[in-house]
Amino acid sequence: MYSRNTHYLFYPAEPAAQPRRPAEPARNALPRVLRRLWIATRNSYHSFSLAWRPALLAMSAALALAGCGRDDIKAYQVPKESAQANQPAGQPDTSTTRKKPNLTWKTPTGWTEVAAGEMRVASFNVKNENGKRADVSVIPLSGTAGGDSANVNRWRGQVGLPPVPAEELQKTALRVEVGGQTAELHDVAGTNVSSGEPMRILGVIQHREGTAWFFKMTGDDQLVAQQKPAFIELLKSFQFVTAEEQATLPPDHPPIDATAAAPTTAAPADDAKPTWQVPSGWKEVAGGQFLVAKFMIGGGESGAQAAVNVSRSAGDGGGLAANVNRWRKQLGLNELAGGELAQAAKTIETSAGPATLIEMSGTDARSGQPAALVGAMVPQPGQTWFYKLMGDAKVVEGQKETFTKFVKEASY
Repeated sequence: MYSRNTHYLFYPAEPAAQPRRPAEPARNALPRVLRRLWIATRNSYHSFSLAWRPALLAMSAALALAGCGRDDIKAYQVPKESAQANQPAGQPDTSTTRKKPNLTWKTPTGWTEVAAGEMRVASFNVKNENGKRADVSVIPLSGTAGGDSANVNRWRGQVGLPPVPAEELQKTALRVEVGGQTAELHDVAGTNVSSGEPMRILGVIQHREGTAWFFKMTGDDQLVAQQKPAFIELLKSFQFVTAEEQATLPPDHPPIDATAAAPTTAAPADDAKPTWQVPSGWKEVAGGQFLVAKFMIGGGESGAQAAVNVSRSAGDGGGLAANVNRWRKQLGLNELAGGELAQAAKTIETSAGPATLIEMSGTDARSGQPAALVGAMVPQPGQTWFYKLMGDAKVVEGQKETFTKFVKEASY
């Protein structure tokens, strides 16, 4: 029997619609077809010859075992929305080639598992009696994802620490086990550059079959330090399947299999930003792996918010149509093509040359709330910069002119 705290990701086919019927006791929870086979086999046992009876008994046992442990397993159904719908702008379209990872783990006591979302395949919240919080994420990325030392130094920057050479990082790293293989755990502590509060990051990068797996715990300094043993135990509990058995990743995710992998289009490791003037009321926050910068905008007493994401991609980042339609899917809108796309997009002049601006409104695919989006694409030599303002429709409308000015005045 499996532990109740052990989670398994698997993806059963969606059953055909069936007439409603009263709930049945747990002991009769076998699918009706299997149960009928079991009854038929049991009732027909004495009508078969002795030679057939062992086979009937084996089949009966298999049918009985099919329902064992049903209450101890959690099943996660992959959303049917396009795998590209919420992927960061500039990511290649891999919706027809992506495979699904299968990952199991044991959730530490006191931790709360939350919906993965974004680029994550697993996500947890941790808090103490004082209300201090920490976030735990598991994110796989194709290739080397910019290099281990660059990523660790990015984490150091998030807590106000300067970068150090790779040799120094290895000296302070702790050897840990993740899914039966060794990896290095980096423990960095300092001050949250946005809030000024003490902050600690525990980060592990492990490479498996062309994929860089990121395991990260971020939050209050003392809480993360206290939960470090639990984090290490979580790392040990992870189990991976082979690449051939992997299933579909959550929506906001770059390819992780070799056949779909393309040169990474994440923000380069140096985190270089354009020169810009941050508008009043915009608060810069940690942007995550694919963003060069991220700003949150509050809507006053209503509590409504919007976010501004800034990212860059090699080349044209997949082109206008792919990125605009990806944004449209985030708002539950149909794709545009040809003349419709040309009519929706308009050209604006920026300090760096012509750029494309597009506006749209709909329903946020995640929250189910009305939302609006203003996106801009600024081509530069060898790369494209993507700006996206998205959130509460009223907040976006009120910030549209400020956002457009921000894009126009940024210099590269």
